[in-house]
Amino acid sequence: MKTSNHTVLITGGTSGIGLALAKRFLMADNTVIVTGTNVQKAEAVKYDLPALTVELADMRDRQALEKLVYRYPDVNILINNAGVQYNYNFADPAIAPTQISTELDINLLSPLYLTKLFLPQFLSHRTAAIMNVSSGLGIVPKQSAPVYCASKAAIHSFTKTLRWQLEGTSVRVFEIIPPLVDTTMTKGRGRGKITTKTLVQEFWRDFGNDCYEMRIGKTKLLFVLQRFMPSLAERIMRLGL
Repeated sequence: MKTSNHTVLITGGTSGIGLALAKRFLMADNTVIVTGTNVQKAEAVKYDLPALTVELADMRDRQALEKLVYRYPDVNILINNAGVQYNYNFADPAIAPTQISTELDINLLSPLYLTKLFLPQFLSHRTAAIMNVSSGLGIVPKQSAPVYCASKAAIHSFTKTLRWQLEGTSVRVFEIIPPLVDTTMTKGRGRGKITTKTLVQEFWRDFGNDCYEMRIGKTKLLFVLQRFMPSLAERIMRLGL
């Protein structure tokens, strides 16, 4: 797949992994639109990267997602990157059901919904791609993030089945499976984080080579451990890296 002359929409693209991906696509002569919810971040990103189009859109708002599809008919690459992770004991009575639904909505339901909305126009393009950002925690979970890990496992499964369903069409389906990345979401927890720059370097190589399941950094080893030594993989991942 070519790496230039695309129109790319990246959800959650005003910081972290999404912003790093946006910068790389811009460097390769692509038109890039990102979404975010924080006005200050959006303004700062637009000031630093005037070529970038920034849309304020809450991923939980179905009408906002429909407007994105209507407003950008030329989009041919969708990167479902927006995500949130809450760490808590599921049995804690202080955890409201709304927190559970928020995490599932942003991490799982919204990417599925947005993908469904974009598919008709993608199938009319000569070349199109859907890229879902999952996580190594969707392969082997950690104890403290039950809903996040479950949502990423679902995204991993959905991506694979969608890829099978779209074989023979113009739409290619990629999955980015990062390890722990140094972003605002992971601030104050974990060790051995990789930078967003390192992630994007690996991603760009894999993207150019049509590697549909992009196992970034230590997730390569995680897949090996999960296959041959699953108990060890669980002991390593259970308390988080």
